[in-house]
Amino acid sequence: MRAVVFDGELRVTEIPIPRPAEGEALIRVLTAGVCSTDLELVRGYMEFKGVLGHEFVGVVEQCSNPNLQGKRVVGEINCVCHTCPFCQLEMPHHCLNRSVLGIRDRQGAFAEFLTLPEENLHLVPHSIRDDVAVFTEPLAAAFRIAEQVPITANDRVVVLGDGKLGQLCAQVLWLATKKLVCIGKHEWKLNMLNALHIPTALKDDPIERNVDIVVEATGSREGIVRALELVRPEGTIVLKTTIANVSSLDFSLPVINEVKIIGSRCGPFRPALEALASNTVEVRPMITETYELRDAELAMQRAAAPEVMKVLLHI
Repeated sequence: MRAVVFDGELRVTEIPIPRPAEGEALIRVLTAGVCSTDLELVRGYMEFKGVLGHEFVGVVEQCSNPNLQGKRVVGEINCVCHTCPFCQLEMPHHCLNRSVLGIRDRQGAFAEFLTLPEENLHLVPHSIRDDVAVFTEPLAAAFRIAEQVPITANDRVVVLGDGKLGQLCAQVLWLATKKLVCIGKHEWKLNMLNALHIPTALKDDPIERNVDIVVEATGSREGIVRALELVRPEGTIVLKTTIANVSSLDFSLPVINEVKIIGSRCGPFRPALEALASNTVEVRPMITETYELRDAELAMQRAAAPEVMKVLLHI
């Protein structure tokens, strides 16, 4: 099969079709999305080598569950052991022995086929198009915030970052509180949220400080510094950023102000699929360009361009 392999260099090549282990399904990939994490991986994050990609929608070609056979699915990316201490504590996303699709010890979705445990798969409603369904995984990551931090209609929230994840976080949190603003540096990106009646501001605009919750989704050290400036004493900062470059920070301010800093990663697929099916969250304007698998190297280059939002690969 054709696949996008990174081993220090990025290339489209032929590799064997993966064989599903017991309890796994073989999935024919229809569409995959290029994520900022994919771009960080080729810059050295996680020291990953193999097939990239973890956002996908596909069709189950082989499995033991007849309810999945031939069905269109999306899949949770963490593959867990069920026996380690964190699995026993019902914290499977932190499984000590986990593999992660296209990120850690498991070949990813930028390929004609992939394998995942059947328990990771979710059926995609017929009403959701392929190019929309591919947003399920990152949208689930946005819904993770509400699992970690109770958000009420009275909470003042700032989302830092107008990129793909920042846009999704802003839309999800807008469902909980209208006292929200998304701060970014690209007017054309912020206009996508303005069209949904979500307030925005450019990064140099004067912003009210001492807010209750700041979601950091800029992908930069500067975003974390700004979050510390904006959050109130005993407020909460949610970190959604993963970056390859190591940076130093002065943590005296969060100690003095007793700020809660929460890392936030993967989230629940069910509310994400429901939001996409009901159009409660709108993702289609975010799709900038679509490429065939053979043009994946160009797709990755374009995904890093400042004038591009979301790039999809049609497999």
